[in-house]
Order: sequence, then structure tokens, then C-alpha cells
Amino acid sequence: MAVLELTEQNFEETILNNDFVVIDFWAPWCGPCRGFAPVYEAASERHEGIVFAKVNTEVEQGLAGHFQIRSIPTLMIFREKVIIYAQPGAMQAGQFDDLIAKAREVDMAQVHAEIAAEEAKNQG
Repeated sequence: MAVLELTEQNFEETILNNDFVVIDFWAPWCGPCRGFAPVYEAASERHEGIVFAKVNTEVEQGLAGHFQIRSIPTLMIFREKVIIYAQPGAMQAGQFDDLIAKAREVDMAQVHAEIAAEEAKNQG
């Protein structure tokens, strides 16, 4: 599956309409970003049912600011509209595949229950 370019115009729609989204925040001048790009592209071909997307932080400074991206590349994983992973740093293919496997295993019912409990506590 092709890697999707995310912009401020399509970001929210992409997150709302897909249960599993992996995002690579990058910039053209970033050496580690360019080095990680082939690993990211290859993973997008291997992992079915996941949307792989990229945010060019030079072009989409609003998105980079919103997510407080301070170092690139930064990987972010959304499951069911919730950020379950956000860390800077490039990875080797095996590490990236392990991360995706762990993200698949997250019990999202538990995550949603924890979020609901936290929100209820904060409202009380």
C-alpha cells in the first residue's frame, strides 16, 4: 500500500476513518529520516490493514507544532483515534516490525476504559 502524505486538510479525516495509522514525521533535509524512509516504505508493503502516512514537518509546521514534534524522525501510532506510541528516532526493519506487532496486541477496549475513567475522574 502506498504511503499517504498527511496535511492539515486530510489529517483528521485519516485518523477518524482508520483504526490503525502509523505516522512518520520527517523533513527532506534530515539524514536519519532519509535513511529510515526505505524501512518505512517496505513495512507499508508488508503490513495489511494499517495506514502508513508521512508528515513533512517543513511543509506542515502546524501539525508538527500541534504534536510538539521536537526531533525527527518521530513515529506516532494511532489505534482507534488514540495515540498509543510517540517516540523520536529511526529504527531498523526488525525493530519497526516488532513495534507494529506490539501495537497490534494493545487491548484497545482496556485503553478506552482507562481514558473514560480518567475523564470521569477529572470531571468529578
